[in-house]
Amino acid sequence: MIKSGIDQDALIDMFAEASAKQGEKLRKAVADATLKALQGRELTLDNVRKVIKSVTQATSAGAEKNPASAVDIEAMLRKAFDGMDSALLKAVEANRKALQQLVDQGAGLRETQVKAALDGVEKMEDMFFKTVGKAVQGVGAPLQGPWEQVLKAMKLEGTATGAGAAQTVEDLMAQTQNALRQGRATSLRASQALMDSYSAMVSGVLIGMSDALGGSTAPAKASASPKAAATKTRTR
Repeated sequence: MIKSGIDQDALIDMFAEASAKQGEKLRKAVADATLKALQGRELTLDNVRKVIKSVTQATSAGAEKNPASAVDIEAMLRKAFDGMDSALLKAVEANRKALQQLVDQGAGLRETQVKAALDGVEKMEDMFFKTVGKAVQGVGAPLQGPWEQVLKAMKLEGTATGAGAAQTVEDLMAQTQNALRQGRATSLRASQALMDSYSAMVSGVLIGMSDALGGSTAPAKASASPKAAATKTRTR
């Protein structure tokens, strides 16, 4: 069954038959499936939410059929979460590159479309947690505990998505402040066309990223690298 661009049956079968020792294989499969689905649509927050919901439901349905212990199931669900996190980090990076283009054209962060786009980036991690949380509310009792533990642990540790979003906001704010100090005026005409098609532009950036489907890397935690892992500040 294909839902939101996700081959749910393939994920269900994989998680139904997997073992905890196949964790990296599971993480990569989820990351690639999530990223491929994100590349197939405009990268709006609502579309991202639909993809995350679909992936969560599929991995849960598969894990529910798996006869492994609760501890092993939790480990597999953690890999599913990490895979989605890895894909969302790439979506954040695509947003950063697209926003960079707007700022380079002279757009200011207070302009409606730019502000809305930046707000979307800031909300990405909150959306991630809320969407997964809602998607697992209807799972069977054996999965309730494992999912609760995964979400609890990730809220304490923080996600690569959240760290990347915080860094993106910080970098863009610093850049626009520097532009103001240099007296560069906002060029609305130059940036208007880009702003009007922002979601489509981000999708194009995501598709064009060189490492898009070449093997998703494990998501970096908040202390892993300066590029995607600044000290995380929660937005809401």
